[in-house]
Amino acid sequence: MSVSAPSKRLLSLDVLRGMTVFGMILVNNAGGELSYHSLQHSAWNGMTPCDLVFPFFLFIMGISTYIALRKFQFHPSGEVIRKILRRTFLILCIGWAIHWFEFACEGNFWPFSQLRLPGVLPRIAICYGIVSLMALYIKHNHLKWITGGLLIIYTFILCKGNGYAQDSSNILAIIDQQILGEAHLYHKSPIDPEGLVSTISAIAHTLIGFLCGKLIMETANLEQKIIKLFVYGFILAATGFLFIEWLPLNKRIWSPSYVLVTCGLAAMLQSTLIWFIDAKEKKRWSRIFQIFGVNPLFLYVLSEVTAIILNITQTKPIIYNCIHTCITNPYLASAIYSLLFVGVMGIVGYPLFKKKIYIKI
Repeated sequence: MSVSAPSKRLLSLDVLRGMTVFGMILVNNAGGELSYHSLQHSAWNGMTPCDLVFPFFLFIMGISTYIALRKFQFHPSGEVIRKILRRTFLILCIGWAIHWFEFACEGNFWPFSQLRLPGVLPRIAICYGIVSLMALYIKHNHLKWITGGLLIIYTFILCKGNGYAQDSSNILAIIDQQILGEAHLYHKSPIDPEGLVSTISAIAHTLIGFLCGKLIMETANLEQKIIKLFVYGFILAATGFLFIEWLPLNKRIWSPSYVLVTCGLAAMLQSTLIWFIDAKEKKRWSRIFQIFGVNPLFLYVLSEVTAIILNITQTKPIIYNCIHTCITNPYLASAIYSLLFVGVMGIVGYPLFKKKIYIKI
């Protein structure tokens, strides 16, 4: 990792990124077995607020990728390609290292026959790497057609392969098991929520973010930028909602309607934040999200490692039981634990934010 302090950042983008990382840490760290419905992922079809955080992050990553590569005029030099491949590889390794660390804490230092290969960070790495290389080698005017093509291909796979079945007959489960093996997949459901085939849809998702990044950076007039982004977001979300009767919203398979709706909502929220923060300079309220937004990967990884340690050492139930003793409502006690956990991550991130230290890979 390297530490740097960039000269100028798009503050509204940092805030939205911070909101998503805040949300990711919050929903991943419930205190007890019971938690509010809004802090749980949908069991299958449907969408809760919890289901917005990861897709929002991929959308933001698409915008950030455009901003980062724009500095190099999208020229595929050896230096740029090495940076992309290095970052992709490091994020993949960090994701796998987190899984390994959990096994190691339990005394299994060689769990490679059962190490989960897909996951949140591996999906981020793959989407980042592929979209970045596309941005260097494919004309940007063609990317919208590629995005549409990927969603059409994925829709065809779902429709022809029993893609909405919630069991092992699902084509996504079949392909993942044949290529990766069942031991290397998610074990809490037959379908891995970050599986190989659904990554097709996630790449299209990141491309939409990339194209929105182009709109943000290439539209000079601030008012036009805000209006265009909001309108495009509304069209995406409305189109997604129109399709949900035939293609239900489903995070676990990253359905095409889910891509359109979540990208649309993210674009509208980003537009709103640009108006509030960058245009009107109403930003004091956003300090907590800036802390998470400038060092997102560091704080997310720290939260995952901390959660593993608290679970292995049985510290988590002790803390939760102390909270539950004071707050008898188990749902509220669980939410309080989650907020305290996020607060600790914020305390760690605050000095870095204050000193403008941004930890990069």
